[in-house]
Amino acid sequence: MQPNLQDQSCDLMLFGAQGDLSMRKLFPALYYLFKAGLLHTDSRLVGVARGDDSQEAFIESVKQTLIRFVPEEDFELSLWQGFSRHLHYLKVDFSQPSDFSRIADFVDQSNRIMVNYLATSPSFYGDICKHLSEANALAPSARIILEKPIGHDLESSIEINNIVSQYFSEDRIYRIDHYLGKETVQNLLVLRFANHLIGSQWNLNFIDHVQITVAETVGIEGRWGYYDQVGQMRDMVQSHLLQLLCLVAMDPPNQLSADGIRDEKLKVLRALRPLAPEQIAKQAVRGQYSAGALNGQTCPGYDEEEGSQGKSNTETFVALRANIDNWRWAGVPFYLRTGKRMPTKMTEIVIYYKNQPHYIFDPKQKEVVNNKLIIRLQPDESIQLQVVTKEPSLENGISLQAQELNLDFSDHSKNRRIPSAYERLLLEAMRGNQSLFVRRDEIEASWAWCDTLIQAWSECHDSVRSYSAGTWGPIGSIALIERDGRSWHE
Repeated sequence: MQPNLQDQSCDLMLFGAQGDLSMRKLFPALYYLFKAGLLHTDSRLVGVARGDDSQEAFIESVKQTLIRFVPEEDFELSLWQGFSRHLHYLKVDFSQPSDFSRIADFVDQSNRIMVNYLATSPSFYGDICKHLSEANALAPSARIILEKPIGHDLESSIEINNIVSQYFSEDRIYRIDHYLGKETVQNLLVLRFANHLIGSQWNLNFIDHVQITVAETVGIEGRWGYYDQVGQMRDMVQSHLLQLLCLVAMDPPNQLSADGIRDEKLKVLRALRPLAPEQIAKQAVRGQYSAGALNGQTCPGYDEEEGSQGKSNTETFVALRANIDNWRWAGVPFYLRTGKRMPTKMTEIVIYYKNQPHYIFDPKQKEVVNNKLIIRLQPDESIQLQVVTKEPSLENGISLQAQELNLDFSDHSKNRRIPSAYERLLLEAMRGNQSLFVRRDEIEASWAWCDTLIQAWSECHDSVRSYSAGTWGPIGSIALIERDGRSWHE
């Protein structure tokens, strides 16, 4: 049984408290947890950063952040006053070991669990862990939350994890993939494992193929120097898309525990068929956006973005055909697609069911006969089941139409906010529940698969294909799926 948060208090040490992630996502999430009564009255939220802010200035900056990012109807002055009493600030330069004595003097680990959230560059992970340990600031119960990316390949991932594991055991390390905190992802598990109607048909006998799309409208957003060293494969496929694939493809765990879920996800990653260099042309496409238009606004090409250092072969788009070599999914392709400067911001999983083996209706309507389960994570979280029904009419005989059975969480929860992913992840980390976090062997298995593909691209000197900003990627991504007689869901 997981401990109840109300039974324990925490010192949440937020390293990088003045950064964009903390201000846009973490402090609003913590405010909502307080608003819902899910913060222990004795818990402290401690901003740790190198800035010279006073305690008062830091609290005021958090207030302005909430005013900016929390809807006006949710920001209440009386709630803010209560929430602000949980806030504290410590000035710490992560490269200065002596500064960490301030943390050791501040925390009270005999009465509170210390939870260290590293909302920093991974290059600081090792120093922060080392300096905390040398300052005697780590009790055996202390936990650590790590933001992605955990390395840029398998070797660097192992190096980072080795450093962190010197100071924290695996059961105290919480690696975040914020997609795993989304309401719809939780519903995916319930949909599969609590509904026999769905679960009994979740295999190669009934499913034709699966599509997973993570589309972004944004470009590089001033991060050209960083992004050019990473690319969409490392930034999105290695983490978000493979995690979603695992949740779709995993077998039912024996019990709904952290290791039960993560054991099954690991089996999927290990069953992913590596893409060899001779398969690259037909099963993997890399793209890079050129100048175009999006929502009526002109957009520069990747090489024209702020900070650009000229022509680059870094991908901003990836489309893949993946295969899982196990009894449940043999022969069922998983089509993955992710890119920047897409026409719309969207994250969705589409399950295409097989058609009936013998078709008896009007041949002209055959394309209508297609059952789909559409699981959307953003911009609106929903689950839709597309079924084929008869169109109401007298003159057309049995005329087919596709209709959707729609579970829209915003419609069904008009009087309830859907919690953000970071609310759930922060809450579960403070509770000590690792179910929504990624284990080390998962990270390394996903890097091993991605490294094989990245190496194959390098060996065959694969060049990115151009696509205009505001489109769904290069032509090759359409050919990738259409040569199998299928098409992308748009």
